[in-house]
Amino acid sequence: MSSTPAVASGHHPDPLPLAMTMGALGVVYGDIGTSPLYALKEAAKAAAHGGTLSHDAVLGIASLILWALLLIISLKYALLILRADNRGEGGIVALLALLHARHAQPGTWRAHLLVVGLVGAALLYGDGAITPAISVLSAIEGLKVDAPSLAPAVVPVTVAILIGLFMMQKQGTGFIGRIFGPVMLAWFVVLAALGIHGIVKAPAVLVALSPLYAFDFLIHQDFHISFGILGAAFLAVTGGEAMYADMGHFGRLPIRLAWFAICLPALVLNYFGQAALLITDPAMIENPFFQLCPDALHYLLVAFSTVATVIASQAIISGVFSLTQQSIQLGFLPRMLIRHTTSDAIGQIYVPLVNWLLAAATLGAVLSFGTSDALAGAYGIAVSLLMAITTLLAALVAIQWGYSPWLVVAVNGAFFVIDVIFFSANSIKLFEGGWFPLLLAGLVAFLMLTWRAGVKLVEAARGRLRQPEEDLIETAVNKCSARLPGTAVFLASAPRGVPLALTQFVRHNRVLHERVLLVTVLIEELPHIADEERGEVIEIIPGITRVILHYGFMQNPTIYEGLNLVCRQSKLPGIDLSDITYYVGRETIIPSEDIPGMWVWREGVFAFLQRNAERSAAFFGVPTKQVVEFGTELEI
Repeated sequence: MSSTPAVASGHHPDPLPLAMTMGALGVVYGDIGTSPLYALKEAAKAAAHGGTLSHDAVLGIASLILWALLLIISLKYALLILRADNRGEGGIVALLALLHARHAQPGTWRAHLLVVGLVGAALLYGDGAITPAISVLSAIEGLKVDAPSLAPAVVPVTVAILIGLFMMQKQGTGFIGRIFGPVMLAWFVVLAALGIHGIVKAPAVLVALSPLYAFDFLIHQDFHISFGILGAAFLAVTGGEAMYADMGHFGRLPIRLAWFAICLPALVLNYFGQAALLITDPAMIENPFFQLCPDALHYLLVAFSTVATVIASQAIISGVFSLTQQSIQLGFLPRMLIRHTTSDAIGQIYVPLVNWLLAAATLGAVLSFGTSDALAGAYGIAVSLLMAITTLLAALVAIQWGYSPWLVVAVNGAFFVIDVIFFSANSIKLFEGGWFPLLLAGLVAFLMLTWRAGVKLVEAARGRLRQPEEDLIETAVNKCSARLPGTAVFLASAPRGVPLALTQFVRHNRVLHERVLLVTVLIEELPHIADEERGEVIEIIPGITRVILHYGFMQNPTIYEGLNLVCRQSKLPGIDLSDITYYVGRETIIPSEDIPGMWVWREGVFAFLQRNAERSAAFFGVPTKQVVEFGTELEI
């Protein structure tokens, strides 16, 4: 669906991208790679429906999981969706950027798309809270297979591991990240070995390679049982959306290579091995994954599974941090403190507020639900809806790029129908726990939409107060009693007009500095902006210059570094950055019923978010000792 290069921004083509493929194993496939711990078990329990699991049911489930992996992950994501990239970047934010939904006029179809896209982004937060909970819990539950007396220790051990994981985030995960790939490679080898061990005992399970077994099995079940089985089987493909979201980190080719050469074969072998075990002994339904393992290696497998699920959890946590950063850059969330945990990897970030909110949600899920079986009811509904939204947006991108609408509707429409079927199947779990990730996603989507609408109201309020450039020229030429020595930088939210801080400065002091820079940061709908395109310098009159710094939504917008780069490019001669005063406006939002906008209570929510957002100077990397703030009250 794209003519853009397959290689992600910042990476050069490699004829054998083994290092990137190994990295993709550790980050992209951690979630889907640990699904065998619980997916087939939950589908089998749904099929047994409290009774005995039949031979045909086992074959039907194995076939259903296989073809879900082939259709949804292999065909839809790996071969089609990965082509809808924005200069190598993928994910919901990249799709919204490609569709230019951010600046859509209210009431237009693109504006509605923005709402749909933000809901999709919010669903990732719900997924991010459930994934660590169900993954680690299902691994620790392996202790109960050989030692049922350890059952009371499962939740406390899980909580301790997750607390350690979230506490580790502030230290950075660079070192651990380097071992993710090799560990997950070993994990997939173990998955395959366990699967082969099971298949050898009942090779007849291989007849389930035919999709007829899945189809025949589903149509001969009661409607509500078929839906329950579909919802449980969908757990096998959760995590597949990470292929698209993480495309910018590894590139399209390594992600595809890791999937088709390693992950898919290992997963299929393991699922068929578990199915073979259930054919020979349906009583193993309580935990077929761990029952595949020889008794002597059982506790070793529990430990290894725990490591693998911690890696899967780390990957989703890092993904949530990255999504938060992109959403802040594009104006979908308030500014937050973002710490870069390493200087040599731009993706290594830590967002304290998000980390601890996510920790609270994850630990709350573990303590509330208590078992992976109960959490399975909460898992899947958010991911299936996200997949449907991704399919819809990708179809619109394909049409925008000139592909035949008939072909796009036929292909993406078929996948959209599959997504809707899986979402409907997961929806029956709404009251069994599916409400939990939807509630989290709903809260995040509400905050995103409220912040987005509030920012527009604030900009409209600024616009009513902002002087045109002509007034600034008149003031500088005729009304200033003196020009102060040195250079002043006034941060401007818009690339036109006079910043409110400058208006206040002149009103109170009746003077201007010899050199005045009006600096605006613009986040473009591209992941990266090259250094040579960073700074746009416009001289208004001698001594007053407008500087527009352009950044991509994957970059860190630092004003000091941007000005330093512009100075090195000789676009701003004679500027000493160590001898500059930065003037920044700090606004107090006052909700008002008299001005059209949001409901007053919602404006109050926005005002609360704005008060607690990271200060502009700190967020944009302005040297703290050189900052002067001007307070302004704005009614919205």
